[in-house]
Amino acid sequence: MFDDARSKKMVLVAHCLLNQNSISDGTADRASQFDEILEFLMANHIGMIQMPCPELACLGLDRGDADGSKRPLLEENTRIRELLGDPRHVATLRRKAEDLVAQIRDYEANGFQVLGVIGVDRSPSCGVATTSRAGAEEPGEGVFIEVLSETLAEHEITVPMIGTKTHEPEASLERVKRFVEGR
Repeated sequence: MFDDARSKKMVLVAHCLLNQNSISDGTADRASQFDEILEFLMANHIGMIQMPCPELACLGLDRGDADGSKRPLLEENTRIRELLGDPRHVATLRRKAEDLVAQIRDYEANGFQVLGVIGVDRSPSCGVATTSRAGAEEPGEGVFIEVLSETLAEHEITVPMIGTKTHEPEASLERVKRFVEGR
């Protein structure tokens, strides 16, 4: 089954790597997507599963405050992180994580290789190595990555994760290359 031209390799990518239009006001480093990483993945025939944007799903495009872009970035990210911690939003994120787990299981059951998750460091939701907390960029996972990590562990699924930064294209691309090539 599936013995056609497919590479059977894929990664899960943070929503905003494919769609900068989804991120909070005042934070876009790109007009539309993170070209360097996406072009690398495409050139290497690695399929992409676009993860849902947790902030957009829970808080809307204005993140619950149309004046959010007037605050310093890390303060606004901290505000967003605190809102995402609300139990009703965590429940939404849990459902989205369960959907991703179901997709991963289905792909793996059919002989596909899920190479990992590519998140966005400093993000209050999709940070992998760093997130925004207390008005600063700190080590740790964003709220959605925390929920996804817990959900994967509960289902005994191991999927490596890496963070990128859209304002550090060369370093991020090198990190992704090492990540993918190490799989």
